[in-house]
Amino acid sequence: MTIVKTAISIQKSLFQRAEEIAKEMKISRSRLFVLAVEDFIRRHQNKLLLEEINLAYADDPDENEQDELRRIQRKSIKSMAGNEW
Repeated sequence: MTIVKTAISIQKSLFQRAEEIAKEMKISRSRLFVLAVEDFIRRHQNKLLLEEINLAYADDPDENEQDELRRIQRKSIKSMAGNEW
């Protein structure tokens, strides 16, 4: 794993709070920032995945999909009715 050093500019109050949390967690400030960025990336990826899933289900089914859904529904109804039809 290659490590890259970086410098960031943040508000003093945010920096102080990060220092406090790092001390509470008994981890380095650098480790705290790594954890925060990893969490942000994971949440961002989950958000993008959810958007893709929502987009995939946003459109109405085409005629073939509608026919298949009707077939499945009829089969399910017949099964629930005890095949009386």
